[in-house]
Amino acid sequence: MESTSLLKNDERIDQLYSQDVQIIQSPRCFAFSLDAVLLADFVRPNHRHKLRTVDLCAGNGAIGLFLHKKLGGTFIEVELQPRIADMARRSVELNQLADRYQVLNMDIADVFTAIPKDSVDVVLCNPPYFPVTAQSRKNPNHYLAIARHEIATNLETVAEQMSGLLKMNGHGYLVHRPDRLTEILKMMEEHRLIPKRLRFIHPKPGRDANMLLLEVIKDGKPGGLKVVPPLTVSGADGQYLPAVRELLYGQL
Repeated sequence: MESTSLLKNDERIDQLYSQDVQIIQSPRCFAFSLDAVLLADFVRPNHRHKLRTVDLCAGNGAIGLFLHKKLGGTFIEVELQPRIADMARRSVELNQLADRYQVLNMDIADVFTAIPKDSVDVVLCNPPYFPVTAQSRKNPNHYLAIARHEIATNLETVAEQMSGLLKMNGHGYLVHRPDRLTEILKMMEEHRLIPKRLRFIHPKPGRDANMLLLEVIKDGKPGGLKVVPPLTVSGADGQYLPAVRELLYGQL
């Protein structure tokens, strides 16, 4: 099937050249951004044939698809919004990965109706970053508001479902905002997810971190958190620095 026949009116195909993956995107309702690429890069390689990976709040499936060479086994992408879940399904088809990937259009709160507890090796999540308060300025675009604000899910639900899915010593990976780090660490430990590796992402030299990447292990040994070297995205001129260019385009 030609790739153009998989597209709907307002959609385009973007490519992550470093992983040779094509993703169906729509600027009107959802498009993956650098946080998805960075989270996929942060995941430890594991080529076990029977590995089971679940991507919660999967959006158009970008993070899971970026990992098709790095992780073995099968993937389940869980996305609440029907239009975006449909884009994920077509992206799987576009990359000819339907034998390894399944997309579930459902609320992550209901995930145990489809995936047994304690059955998953790796859980990924790029959740909504912003809590909803009386002062929240939510995006007027409904798709984007749900993706960015804790309207349909929240950090506690993410921690609870990640923990419930993972086998003992399974690995969870999260991308989030540094201003919520204290809350994130507390919530993870309350749900038996022991933080093991943390990386801060800085937009430019001399700027505060605006993103964090966290790896947790279910029922892991307490303590031992490593804060690995930070990553700076762009130079003072706004151009991507070499390490980030390589993540996007491969070795140039």
